[in-house]
Amino acid sequence: MTEDTRQAPARVSLAEAFWYWLKLGFVSFGGPTGQIAMMHQDLVERRRWISEKRFLHALNYCMLLPGPEATQLATYIGWMMHRTRGGLIAGVLFVLPSMFILMTLTWIYLVFGKVPLVAGILYGIKPAVTAIVVFAAYRIGSRALKNGVLWAISAAAFIAIFAFHVPFPYIVLIAGIIGAVGGRVAPAKFATGGGHGAAGRSYGAAIIDDDTPTPEHARFAWPHFIGVTAAGLAIWAGAMACLYAVQGWNGTLTQIGWFFTKAALLTFGGAYAVLPYVYQGGVETYAWLSATQMIDGLALGETTPGPLIMIVTYVGFVGGWTKQLFGTDAASLAWAGIAGGAVATFFTFLPSYLFILIGGPLVEATHGDLKFTAPLTGITAAVVGVILNLAVFFAWHVVGPAGFAGRFEWLSALVGSAAFIALFRYKAGIIPVIAACGLAGLVFTLAI
Repeated sequence: MTEDTRQAPARVSLAEAFWYWLKLGFVSFGGPTGQIAMMHQDLVERRRWISEKRFLHALNYCMLLPGPEATQLATYIGWMMHRTRGGLIAGVLFVLPSMFILMTLTWIYLVFGKVPLVAGILYGIKPAVTAIVVFAAYRIGSRALKNGVLWAISAAAFIAIFAFHVPFPYIVLIAGIIGAVGGRVAPAKFATGGGHGAAGRSYGAAIIDDDTPTPEHARFAWPHFIGVTAAGLAIWAGAMACLYAVQGWNGTLTQIGWFFTKAALLTFGGAYAVLPYVYQGGVETYAWLSATQMIDGLALGETTPGPLIMIVTYVGFVGGWTKQLFGTDAASLAWAGIAGGAVATFFTFLPSYLFILIGGPLVEATHGDLKFTAPLTGITAAVVGVILNLAVFFAWHVVGPAGFAGRFEWLSALVGSAAFIALFRYKAGIIPVIAACGLAGLVFTLAI
């Protein structure tokens, strides 16, 4: 260790942190794994804002929560460094650029989606998205399904949602109960592997180091817990009351707010886990968008920075546009989409921020306790089966216009297979795979 790294860096101002989180919001491609790796490289290795051990401790906590863990990790570190305002700045800037970019792409898709250039690119991207979802099921399953009991839970979840159309919240609830009971009856079957492992490396002294005392604002205190909880509920209730006053309970924006509040509480296992629930609500229950548009939205979400759960912005935008909230002219449709996307994003991410600001001091004291982690283990196992169902749904619609009963799309099947091989065998990145598949779809579309 050099002399320079023995001395902790100077404390970071809120302004310096602001510009870092803003930049990260524009370059955070690669899904949660890539985003977490990027933060580790920046904040642990290069800038030394936080030590390896404290970084992993924060990450393991975020892994226990519903919601996008990379966003919550950014919020957590911002909160540790600069109190509540630092956490909100980090969390909001992590998703705000993605929201604006995705809204722009969604508008282009809705206005120009049938133009041959755009249609051809989407034709190639759709099978790539199917391969990405299959690969996600494999990746999560390889970590989560460590024994026959967890395999059985996963298989039961797949059958429940595929064959019997059991709503996703019920699957999560039942899996959590099984995990809670299993943690007492057969604790070895439901013990976690320690999240992301123990810290074993040091990159020098950090601002928040291994032995740095927990800041006063991060220690549990009942007044803080009650105050932040009350403020968070007041913000949520106030926003819902405004939507209710303008549109009534059955209004599109009100229903978007209520639906995505529930979705935010069910995102155990990452964005892929909640997509089936978003599909059930957005396509089947509320008819905000079609099945094809849902697949296209995931394709757009995979190509933008920020967490994949940002697809909720797309769903809200298309929902506002489809329901023609403000009129049928071009400007009114665009504003309706912006309103729907903004409402969906707000109600999806508000709980994630509150989980950090409210629960950080409390839950850290219980991390690693089996009675808290066993239900999550059961839920994660069920999530694998749910994601696999999502992959089957995508394949059903991608290889043929009306499923396998329609004309078989041999090129889509070929592109999807090649994409999966690239991801699985050659460890290719998601963005290069999507770009190559989009180019293949464009060439094929223009050639026929």
